[in-house]
Amino acid sequence: MLSQPITRYAKSGDASIAYQVSGEGDCDLVLVEGPASHLDLEWENPLTERALLRIASFARTIRFDRRGTGVSDPVVDPPTLEQQMDDLRAVMEDAGVERAALWSGSDVGMGAMFAATYPKHVSELILWGVPIRGADFLTPELADFFPEALEHYGEGRFIELYAPSQVGNGDFEDWWARYERGSLSPGMARKILELQLETDISGILDAIRVPTLVLHRTGDKVVPIDVARELASRIPNARLVELPGTDNYPWTGDWTGDCEPMIDEVEEFLTGERRKPEPNRVLSTVLFTDIAGSTEHAARLGDERWRDLLQRHDELVRAELERWRGKEVKTVGDGFLATFDGPARAVRCAEAIVRGVEAEGLEVRAGLHTGECERIGDDVGGIAVHIGARVVDVASAGEVLVSSTVKELVVGSGLSFGERGTHELRGVPGEWRLFALENGASGNGASA
Repeated sequence: MLSQPITRYAKSGDASIAYQVSGEGDCDLVLVEGPASHLDLEWENPLTERALLRIASFARTIRFDRRGTGVSDPVVDPPTLEQQMDDLRAVMEDAGVERAALWSGSDVGMGAMFAATYPKHVSELILWGVPIRGADFLTPELADFFPEALEHYGEGRFIELYAPSQVGNGDFEDWWARYERGSLSPGMARKILELQLETDISGILDAIRVPTLVLHRTGDKVVPIDVARELASRIPNARLVELPGTDNYPWTGDWTGDCEPMIDEVEEFLTGERRKPEPNRVLSTVLFTDIAGSTEHAARLGDERWRDLLQRHDELVRAELERWRGKEVKTVGDGFLATFDGPARAVRCAEAIVRGVEAEGLEVRAGLHTGECERIGDDVGGIAVHIGARVVDVASAGEVLVSSTVKELVVGSGLSFGERGTHELRGVPGEWRLFALENGASGNGASA
């Protein structure tokens, strides 16, 4: 993603610890996500990206992968609490942070232990979905779940427990399975769970002296809400905020407006106010293009000739985008994502691209949808973008396929379409009527 920050490495003993820094807020915040994470893969999920950008709007945010997880150095045995605290200190030092707020989620021990041990380095402590002891999440209801999920590790089974609100969301389910595989190997996942089950921080809670905010969803399926109430009661002067929802994974759940209630609470806790940014949304027509049979072309031509052909393809696409006032957002695989302020121009551009690359011996398919898009830096997000991506998936080689929304908005433009039936678009609610462009583009580009 274009918003993804650079990944750097801090040395902690013999281990290299991957970390990223994003945002330029007035306060420093170290975000410790669960017992495992993957810095790069998290930016590939729109909900996670949106949350991280929201946090970065008010805090300079430092995130890291613990040793043995994500893109940090692999290890044979899971890191102890002591090693994890050493890694956190190494990351803070490498990032030039002497004292920061600490936001720790999901696992037993890390945030609480660090705050109690190094109070001079922690300005505030935020605990999200945190158990006190391993037994807190090995409830009778889950006794059978963990062994089965571990047996099928990497298939995404843990979504049922950590992000049940996303079950049935095909895009999220696909990402979650990749996130599982990228964060931990099956063997390390089993070892970390065993270590978590043996950990108990109940004896150190009263030693936490920094301002503490405990956040928890009332229907959390991993850690019951009663555990959060006990946790807050045992930390001196801690404040508990109970939020609706069932997900232990923090970046899904009840999004309202431009921010999630949980992040509102964190912002107010750290800055004293809730500054909801102005919505950065605009109506746009989204165009996705994709080269059909690219793998076969590459195998037939060889690497060098295929690169040359791709370069000519890219030059042609960019020339047509400029001609039809399209804005290139990014390349997606062998295709492009672009936006337009007029749906007719977008359709004409797609037609010009599809016909133009035919002279190069390529077939391109194009998909278009018009809807409200959210600007995320130089990138775009929102349901309209997801619909456009799904429309191009349905398109045939050499076809310009549009949603019914686009067809209805270009009435009078001289463009005609043929019915392509009603489709369910993966990850998008409802059924969608799709139409294929049947005539060539006409006019001089003045139509909108």
